[in-house]
Amino acid sequence: MSSGQLYIVSTPIGNLGDFTFRAVDVLKTVSLIAAEDTRVSGRLLKHYEISTPMLPYHDHNKEQATPGLLRKLERGDDIALISDAGTPLISDPGFYLVRAAIAQGVEVVPIPGASAMLAGLVAAGLPSDRFTFEGFLPRKKGRHTRFKLLAQDPRTIIVYESPHRIARTLKDIAEYMGDRQVVIAREITKKFEEFIRGSVSEIREQLDTRSIKGEVVIMIGGNKA
Repeated sequence: MSSGQLYIVSTPIGNLGDFTFRAVDVLKTVSLIAAEDTRVSGRLLKHYEISTPMLPYHDHNKEQATPGLLRKLERGDDIALISDAGTPLISDPGFYLVRAAIAQGVEVVPIPGASAMLAGLVAAGLPSDRFTFEGFLPRKKGRHTRFKLLAQDPRTIIVYESPHRIARTLKDIAEYMGDRQVVIAREITKKFEEFIRGSVSEIREQLDTRSIKGEVVIMIGGNKA
């Protein structure tokens, strides 16, 4: 008996219309959906009339949940992995399971779709031929070291950030990288989608008089030295 397949399924990051036909078909036909948060994913599944059972799978339970998922795959069940929004493993849970599945000889099948990182990059107006994705920057330990290293990178730099830490991150960019060109993309694909473009100093001045809400992607121009 052949093992099942593990599907890595991208879900919308805001606009539900960004779900692909293939993704919907996969989620309807697999035996089980491993979801980062079943409550969040439940709304998506209800919208697309997907009744497949779900199991929570996240960073806090991955070591306990992975063996059971591997047993299901081994007996021939197909499983889909989804995160709350976007592409799993991109600053989201999943690597632990994918690595374990590959080690067991399970076929891992990516189902491409929405990604805040790529959506932000292509609309930023910064060079997109070469870039580096840093995910969430360290909050404390290692933060300054990371900024010093990134300051030398000639590629466009992409980071995820909490709206509550935007001011601090812009301050650090100015301190370690100088007055670089920066693009802040917030609420991508949602009703209040916005791109704020300019030098670090210009954007810091803008944000002195307003606040930022929602999910944020920051893109930083590379070192041109």
